Amino acid sequence: MKFIDEAIISVKAGNGGSGCMSFRREKYIPFGGPDGGDGGDGGSVILKAKDGLNTLADFRNRSKFIAENGQAGGSKNKKGRNGNNLIIELPVGTVIYDNNTEELICDLDKNQQTEKIVDGGKHGLGNTHFKTSTNRAPRKKTTGEKGEEMDLKIILKVLADVGLIGLPNAGKSSLLSAISMAKPKIADYAFTTLNPNLGVVIINDYQKFVVADIPGLIKGASQGAGLGIQFLKHISRTKLLLHIIDIVNNDISKIMDDIDIIFNELNKFDDYLIGKDRWYVFNKTDMLSKKQLDELEKNILDKIKGEYFLTSTKTKDGLDGLCNKIKEHLNL
Repeated sequence: MKFIDEAIISVKAGNGGSGCMSFRREKYIPFGGPDGGDGGDGGSVILKAKDGLNTLADFRNRSKFIAENGQAGGSKNKKGRNGNNLIIELPVGTVIYDNNTEELICDLDKNQQTEKIVDGGKHGLGNTHFKTSTNRAPRKKTTGEKGEEMDLKIILKVLADVGLIGLPNAGKSSLLSAISMAKPKIADYAFTTLNPNLGVVIINDYQKFVVADIPGLIKGASQGAGLGIQFLKHISRTKLLLHIIDIVNNDISKIMDDIDIIFNELNKFDDYLIGKDRWYVFNKTDMLSKKQLDELEKNILDKIKGEYFLTSTKTKDGLDGLCNKIKEHLNL
């Protein structure tokens, strides 16, 4: 199924049913009086978060959702049936905005969470309500109210504890595959990762965390270059960012350029991301000698701030230490 993480839909609640104007018509009861019943309430539109959904693809070909109208009232004081509520299921992690005002409406970040978005119209009154001592045969009823309607912008932000960021081909997908059960597509060309991939890292029966592999960022990503801009929003929920850096060429200036590019793109997209805890993972250590690694580590220590790790997804060196450190950081 194609990964789609944004959609615009229109939702409309059902209209209330009209009241009934009716009079008793029984053979042996003269002047029976009014007996028109009320209409039913219109159905509301409710959003519900559901585990197991991971894309908004269902909304690509359907953009209008309308709840059921309430039925009209009947004679003999029969009330019309209420319209059924319309429940729209969305992936956990979906954020809902008013598409016209851009106001945040709700954040569906828990499984089975429900939010009523628009209320159904109230029912109309039958003529029974308008009987008085001076008007015993009222010919008045009311129509039901219109249901509320709204245009919504729905944005899916994946739920993960840790986000993997970096330039294309830095080894993010390989790292995800090495530390979790996820099997992302891995190949030796730019933009192998076209959609966010999620993997669960299991420490033991009681401790685990979720890692998201975000498509590679390039210079200018925050202005729309490459693929990363489409998915930067997915790291806004993470508690920790791991910047994966390819050190195959053992080039300090290139490594620092890599760090600066990612920092600048995060900052331009949303300076909130810069405030997140960010660790550096220097990947592909199996391609360098012990002497080269020592020199690299010595030069790096003076130039970066924050935790850093030397890892190899091929030999698995450094991965256990990285995962244990993440576990401690997340207070698992």
